[in-house]
Amino acid sequence: MGKTLHRRAAFIALARALAVGVRGGPGLGVRLAALPRMILATARGRYDGGLRLALMTAATAYIISPVDLLPEVPLALLGLADDAVMVTWLAGSVLAETERFLEWEASQASVVPGEMAG
Repeated sequence: MGKTLHRRAAFIALARALAVGVRGGPGLGVRLAALPRMILATARGRYDGGLRLALMTAATAYIISPVDLLPEVPLALLGLADDAVMVTWLAGSVLAETERFLEWEASQASVVPGEMAG
């Protein structure tokens, strides 16, 4: 039952974060499709998202990991809260970073290498 509550709380937090972040910006599908391009551009050194991607990867590993800083069993709701906070932070970070990346990507399309705008 603890894992069910854990997952439910995490998905509720994720849904709330996505609902807040998607209004007025690019759609969720566009953002998710941008993730592989963002990772590739970062790996090639073209985009400066290295630290943010590392933090998002660490947050994902923490959420997936069975080891928690605040375990659910002895701490009940407090144990679920750390996971819910992490899921909410991760969702918000993904939304913010993909929006920043999409803006960067759009600006790169207007730049012609080797020519000076006059």
